[in-house]
Amino acid sequence: MSTLRTTSQSSVQPAAVQHYSPLYFLASLGAGGLAVTFFMYLMFWVPHPNQPVPVFEDLMAAFGSGNPALKLAIATAMLGIAFFVFLNVKMLLWNFAALSRFKQTEGYTALRKTNGETTLLAAPLATAMTINGGFIVGLVFVPQLWSIVEYLFPAAMVAFVLVGLWAFRLIGHFLGRVLAEGGAFDMTAHNSFAQLLPAFALSMVAVGLSAPAAMSGNTVVVGVSLVLSTFFGVTAMLYAAYASVTAFSSMLMHGTAREAGPTLMVIVPLLTVLGIMMLRQNHGLHAAFDVHGAPAETLILLARILTIQIVFSLLGLLVMSRQKYFSDFVFGDKLSPGSYALICPGVALSVMLHFFINKGLAGAHVIDKFSLAYWALTALALAFQWAMIVLVLRLNRQHFKANPVARAAVPAE
Repeated sequence: MSTLRTTSQSSVQPAAVQHYSPLYFLASLGAGGLAVTFFMYLMFWVPHPNQPVPVFEDLMAAFGSGNPALKLAIATAMLGIAFFVFLNVKMLLWNFAALSRFKQTEGYTALRKTNGETTLLAAPLATAMTINGGFIVGLVFVPQLWSIVEYLFPAAMVAFVLVGLWAFRLIGHFLGRVLAEGGAFDMTAHNSFAQLLPAFALSMVAVGLSAPAAMSGNTVVVGVSLVLSTFFGVTAMLYAAYASVTAFSSMLMHGTAREAGPTLMVIVPLLTVLGIMMLRQNHGLHAAFDVHGAPAETLILLARILTIQIVFSLLGLLVMSRQKYFSDFVFGDKLSPGSYALICPGVALSVMLHFFINKGLAGAHVIDKFSLAYWALTALALAFQWAMIVLVLRLNRQHFKANPVARAAVPAE
């Protein structure tokens, strides 16, 4: 009787419980990224003359005196931020509990001996995103936060450094094993961009560390922010360069691992995060150290980043369409935790388009802000955002809703 009951209970467990992988931290990451897309409404549409980012007081002033469209945008943004930050934190906590249980299994021991060990970097990646999301919540919902923000910046940098050290510890264990032990790294299983996950985690730490450089009025804080964010950002670039070159060589020899198809587009969120880091650093250099850059230089920087993102997006879509990834893993009966990696490129393109339109095109006076051309381009950013919202809700339903009949699942690697 007990055996029958156990079998019945396990058959209705969600796929994420039955086949847990650290890649499910990407569900938390995706929700946090969507909160950022809603913050773009406030960042670029709401006037905030007294500080570089909008705060609660700016939103209330605009809501009280703005036109109906602006009021609707503010209300939508605030609701979107609240919902997706809640989902971000909820999924982060669920993953920590699931990871704790997973560590007691033989599957975890086996994972630490394979290329898939780097999937553990999804945990510090999602945690760094949650810290960023918490700061957005503070700006949007906490009155008078800006009056104490200079006390928060050092605390935030400490938090990001701790997450960075956590990421370095995981990377060190992986690299120490594969570089010290011959044959410990399987090149035939390196036929994707999955090994760029550590670089993505370090870049998320870097962009968080760069925030004080753009927002603090204290020269020491700005300087520390510039140095620390540069350290983690450059390290992320080096790791990404090594991992992508070796992975591309393996893909040419063995083809792209079908389940890891979405990783071909991990370059897209990686560049968005590093691009925002560079913009923040440039603002800090201008405000604190009187180093000036021309708006046209920002336009070219963002255009180059966007070009690379489009190229890798097209490459990823080409390979996944040839391998029928979407028909199996998104719309079909096969479930893969790596499907959550599809959210990051769409979110990243939405955010980068907002920056390209506002800081690039409008900043260099190529187009007028709030003109017809402005809104036509912004519609693309909004389309990516809402498509990713639909994708998140669909994947959550597939992976986290208990089904009487367990659907076919694919192992993490």
